[in-house]
Amino acid sequence: MHPTLAEDLARLPELLQSARDLAARELAGMAERPVVCLDHAPDRAALPPEGVGAEAALARFTERWAPGMSGSAGPRYLGFVTGGATPAALAGDWLTTTYDQNVINAADSWATALERETVSWLRELFGLSGAHSGAFVTGATASNMVGLAVAREWLGERSGVSVARDGVAALGPVEVLSGSAHSTVLKALSVLGIGRDRLRRVPLLPGREAVDAGRLADALEALEGRPAIVVANAGTVNTVDFDDLGAIAALKDRYDFWLHVDAAFGGFAALSPAYAHLVDGLDAADSVCVDLHKWLDVPYDAAVQFTRRQDLQVKVFHNASPYIGLPTKDPDFLHLTPESSRRLRALPAWFSLMAYGREGHREIVERTVALARRLGERIEQTPGLRLLAPVRLNVVCFTLADEPTQERVDALAHAVTESGETFLTPTVYGGTPGLRAAFSNWRTSEVDVDRILGAIRRALAEA
Repeated sequence: MHPTLAEDLARLPELLQSARDLAARELAGMAERPVVCLDHAPDRAALPPEGVGAEAALARFTERWAPGMSGSAGPRYLGFVTGGATPAALAGDWLTTTYDQNVINAADSWATALERETVSWLRELFGLSGAHSGAFVTGATASNMVGLAVAREWLGERSGVSVARDGVAALGPVEVLSGSAHSTVLKALSVLGIGRDRLRRVPLLPGREAVDAGRLADALEALEGRPAIVVANAGTVNTVDFDDLGAIAALKDRYDFWLHVDAAFGGFAALSPAYAHLVDGLDAADSVCVDLHKWLDVPYDAAVQFTRRQDLQVKVFHNASPYIGLPTKDPDFLHLTPESSRRLRALPAWFSLMAYGREGHREIVERTVALARRLGERIEQTPGLRLLAPVRLNVVCFTLADEPTQERVDALAHAVTESGETFLTPTVYGGTPGLRAAFSNWRTSEVDVDRILGAIRRALAEA
């Protein structure tokens, strides 16, 4: 063994303690550190020929790179719907690396059984029935891609071909209908060979991001019986608007289509009696995407995908080889997801669900929704600002009251970011440039909202 590696092994408890101390210091100061870092990164260093050992590497990271990490785990980072890691999820993530399981099959550990248990808890959490099987993937992009890959195979089944075997060319043109499809759906259509331009935008309800179910019925009628894919939304990015999933599902009695629901973070409405009606009809979906590093507050990267047609999923993703074998009736996860090598990303979710249960995560959802509404009310009371849409759940979408040009909104966003108090992402809603503040972090409080509002108002005064 290399002597430096041998020395690190001998001193492993001390090294882990040093890493623990750094993590504890960083987390303890998370509420006060700048939320973003706009300074230039250090110049790129040369690869060390000999290496300096883990202790020295930790010291160099602390000096050179740690100051440039964002406060995305903290309470005032409102970009990208970032939850941050609950204490239990953080512990689970550390143990994920400690055990370093490759969750491809059940041949060598209980890791597969743990993932199955976690998936079953999540299925219950979102109100899905036992007809839906699931698996962990990296994020909403991968989850949407898996769901649409299974949908593609279903279209092949309707036409008497196997896309997984014969290729997408055997399928012919595909009809994909949606009102406000997320950009990751377009990416998935590209990766799957269906094509971005095959997405047909169905008209929305007036002043909404939700699809007009009547116009969707018209679009399906126009297909004259040809099967299609319908992508519905349970929580849009800009305004957390919800398609009427029950009304869309009812159309399956008349039309032949696969229903994929993108519930990346809106699916968590199911946890609260006050908002669960927004996902009525979710169980009727053929496939569902839910992103866990958003509102479940587990570390990046983690999402789950569900489908009613695991048999078709296996046709797409199976990975048979002499040392792995063919899929069984209860297929291993390497036959269900794009990855063959799979991190045990279920473990942080298992820890957080075990630690806080349904009620703990319900409280996070309801509190962060209340905080979003608090900010929305303050935005409405602020001269010079206006909401672009009602605060429907946990996202506040707003802009300048007068002349909201891209240049002026960008200047406001930059000034807010430079304050170090918060981070908001730019957007465009209804053709108007704006900003969006997404609440999902388990640590965010009313005090944080007041600080965020103060930063926005000061930036507005300087703009």
